[in-house]
Amino acid sequence: MPTINVKRDLLFKTLGKTYSDTEFQNLCFDFGLELDEVTTEKQVVINEQNLNYSTEISEEVIYKIDIPANRYDLLCLEGLAPALLIFLNQLDIPRYTTIFPSVNRQKIIMTEQCVKVRGHIVAAVLRDITFTKDSYNSFIDLQEKLHQNIGRKRSLISIGTHDLDTVKSPFLYDARPPTNIYFKPLNQDKEYTAEEIMNLYNNHAQLKQYLHIIKDSPVYPVVEDSNGVVLSLPPIINGDHSKITLSTKNILIECTATDLTKAKIALDTIVCTFSQYCKIKYTVEMVEIVYPDKQVFHYPDLKYRIEEIDCEKATKYIGIKQTAEEVANLLSRMSLKTSVKNNNKLNIEVPPTRHDVIHTCDIYEDIAIAYGYNKIQKTIPYLSTIAEEFPLNKLSDQLRIELACAGFTEALTFSLCSREDVADKLGQELLNIPAVHISNPKTLEFQIARTTLIPGLLKTLAANKKMPLPHKLFEISDIILKDDNVEVGARNNRHLCAVYCNTFDGFEIIHGLLDRMLQILEILPWSSNKNKNGYYLRAVDDPTFFSHRCAEILCYGKVIGKMGVLHPDVVSRFELNTPCSVLEIDIECFL
Repeated sequence: MPTINVKRDLLFKTLGKTYSDTEFQNLCFDFGLELDEVTTEKQVVINEQNLNYSTEISEEVIYKIDIPANRYDLLCLEGLAPALLIFLNQLDIPRYTTIFPSVNRQKIIMTEQCVKVRGHIVAAVLRDITFTKDSYNSFIDLQEKLHQNIGRKRSLISIGTHDLDTVKSPFLYDARPPTNIYFKPLNQDKEYTAEEIMNLYNNHAQLKQYLHIIKDSPVYPVVEDSNGVVLSLPPIINGDHSKITLSTKNILIECTATDLTKAKIALDTIVCTFSQYCKIKYTVEMVEIVYPDKQVFHYPDLKYRIEEIDCEKATKYIGIKQTAEEVANLLSRMSLKTSVKNNNKLNIEVPPTRHDVIHTCDIYEDIAIAYGYNKIQKTIPYLSTIAEEFPLNKLSDQLRIELACAGFTEALTFSLCSREDVADKLGQELLNIPAVHISNPKTLEFQIARTTLIPGLLKTLAANKKMPLPHKLFEISDIILKDDNVEVGARNNRHLCAVYCNTFDGFEIIHGLLDRMLQILEILPWSSNKNKNGYYLRAVDDPTFFSHRCAEILCYGKVIGKMGVLHPDVVSRFELNTPCSVLEIDIECFL
């Protein structure tokens, strides 16, 4: 959940009222937000930059407010304050419009090369805008918030803002080898090639985290004007020539992206929240985008769409009693202009600022927020039902009791582990394991979803090897296997795993445990005459286990697990120094 820092006095000035901290906290709660912290600008800088003290920093009170991750329109004061005023019925819902001038149109032409790197660009112009120092800082901060959230640290979108009066249309969105791109980066005193820029910012506190996005690409994206002046090297940095200042009057906003939908959301958010500072409020100038295949698009479109809901169904779903007119008023307080139609139907106009409204349930949520969650009465359901435990969980609990009675202690281990845990340490080849890999693991310990419960129990033994022998552990949990035949590409299987560790291998103890578990499940040993669906063991070679000390467990004519004495190399790789015997079976076949 993103957090924004807002100057308290400036916020209260915009709201036209002074609140106590408690009053404003209650207002935030009523609106579905949370006042996270009341601090000062000096304290924020000290905490974020690890400074001890600075007399040059203001001690103005700062509100840190938690914003829902999908409410991009609330990521700055210019979006938050009007939304609160509309919620308090003190401001009419603004109407956003676009214009496309007949002369002096702004145009961006895309080349085929740029499609290979960042295949989309959208743009808009804010005319006759007037900035104050606070609104200018908020404008810059909103871009960074969008980069971090919807832009996923600029990997999906990258926003560039430019002084339109310093550049000339038509603009070119191209991609070239880094040695062929030459310009002066923002706030630098000389020109560099793109290759030199990558080296220049290699140790930069903020920009170094974005270099990897295009560093290995043979061509880098670049935006330039008709005179060849470079506006930006997305997603790294803008050019110094077109930088915006407090005195900038006309702003070109371009957003390059790998995801067109997210780019349009980011552009709509910026122009809608800051068009209030334009001479003609809430009006945005469109920019023509020409794709390599000659398709022409105009952005931003700032489309309004109409959603229809059944008022009776909505109020019943939430658990409140309101008339259609009252529900329409509640939605209007949430910036959703609503009108009542025949048959208790509501027509909701969703503005371009509310990209979070995707489904009917999002509208229901806004009704509940405006009504007040604390005002919704708790009711007892009219229909009584008798709950029943899920069969797999019931079986798991029964087996847990029997394992505990057999003297084994339950362990609960992580469902994620390292690749070495399920492959190298067990003597297996990773390519032969149907494992689900984490694409961006944060630590080496959580790289892959476990395909067996054995590594977790062995690591638990290693952490407790100072305890007196014998060690008897078990776990009944899910493993995760890659499966292209299911919709999500993976499936869970409930496994039972038990480990016996002592000065001797104790294979007979594990074998006896298996017999006891299957006896409880009323599964008898296999017999050619009487019980062909029974269980039996079949010798098998497995690199995880000691040679000639491993067996497959077969039941109902199929393999349900393995048991045996662990190979000494496996034992040593998990930092153990005593023999271990292991049993692991799939228990879902017993349902």
